[in-house]
Amino acid sequence: MKSIGSGSRVHVRADASGCVSLAGAQVLVETARTVGLSAALGEQLSRWRKPTAVHDPGKVVLDLAVMLAVGGDCPADVTLLRAGSGLFGPVASTATISRLVATLAASGEEGLSALRSARAAARAQVASLTASQAERGEVVVDIDATLITAHSEKEDAAPTYKRGFGFHPLLAYLDHGPGGTGEALAGINRRGNANAGTAADHLAILDLIENQLTPAQREALVIRTDTAACSHAFLDELTTRELGYSVGFYARADVAAAIEALPATAWVPAVDAEEKVRDGAWVAELSHLLHLDSWPPGMRVIARKERPHPGAQLRLTDIDGHRITCFATNHPGPDLPALELRHRRRARVEDRIRAAKDTGLRNLPYKDAASNQVWIELVLLAQDLTAWTQTLALHGEHAVAEPKRLRLLLFGIAARLIRTGRRVILDLDKSWPHAPAIVHAITTLRAYPTPG
Repeated sequence: MKSIGSGSRVHVRADASGCVSLAGAQVLVETARTVGLSAALGEQLSRWRKPTAVHDPGKVVLDLAVMLAVGGDCPADVTLLRAGSGLFGPVASTATISRLVATLAASGEEGLSALRSARAAARAQVASLTASQAERGEVVVDIDATLITAHSEKEDAAPTYKRGFGFHPLLAYLDHGPGGTGEALAGINRRGNANAGTAADHLAILDLIENQLTPAQREALVIRTDTAACSHAFLDELTTRELGYSVGFYARADVAAAIEALPATAWVPAVDAEEKVRDGAWVAELSHLLHLDSWPPGMRVIARKERPHPGAQLRLTDIDGHRITCFATNHPGPDLPALELRHRRRARVEDRIRAAKDTGLRNLPYKDAASNQVWIELVLLAQDLTAWTQTLALHGEHAVAEPKRLRLLLFGIAARLIRTGRRVILDLDKSWPHAPAIVHAITTLRAYPTPG
């Protein structure tokens, strides 16, 4: 009987030269240059560069962001880039990186502000480059919390409501639906036992969100979040700042009574993602049946009822076998199905959080809380770098792919680094089916005007 093999036996040796792995990560480096991120990091972090330093702090931070974007999940993984120093330039040692992170952490808000300011400057450049591509309309920002497991005793690690142990950070992202970019705006690390509905945390992240946006974006800002943010203090502040919102609203007993008092004609069919009638789901407004005097003026409460999916458990406030959910908004528009669809699309933030955990957020590597907050800023920077690359240079499936797929299709391509005369050529593997997309992306990025 013949054995089934995969071909002739391959002889292996480690004797090649002029090769680089992760050659597709050059797209990220080009994006950083195009949006002015490299220059912004260098400028904002210059105060921490020692006179005799070999490595610029801005370059160190950019290398960390690229490393996270291509799949690393701890500071030592920067070795991936150091092995391709001919492509990525001098890469700092792990010890140098640790010292920089410790220095930024020790500087407190000054260090965090420097990282955030660099991101905001690059984000403004991206907004200027994409302003003519589409009408943005509302700028929807999603706020949501997630849990991160800690496997050892770290500062601020605590038992979580899901009976785990770790952290409970609060994150904010631009919506990544049609016309959105999915950029990472802000993140605040919190103890594992932090209350999901703490208004102070939502107010703190709101300030960080606004600082990341351009004036035009702030004027069109809509905050979208779940019931954890449905507090008087937070909604009052959103109203004071004249911001739009769409926030989950608790379906309490008074809501159930209001729903029972609604006539059948008050319910209109909900719509699906294609804005077609959604079978088994209806929406209605409850504002006139609720006592909302203590809530901000202009707040409306809209309910959705739908047939529960198989296996779903109903709650005491669910009516006639239908699942009831509510949200509050200050949008004055009469199109209830459109407002309900906009709120339901909040679920897309889960994709961004999953992508964050694939980009270094699955583990906070440091023992002290200040360094872990710096790490969160680096993760957000890596997500931004990926989102900007997709927005400015990628098309088709690459423009909407999640980080894992981008690493498989683009970033992990092999190449030769050729030096001839005064030129350095990155010669990509011509048999790789996605090599043309990388060449096109870099060509596109280099065609943009150089940041002033």
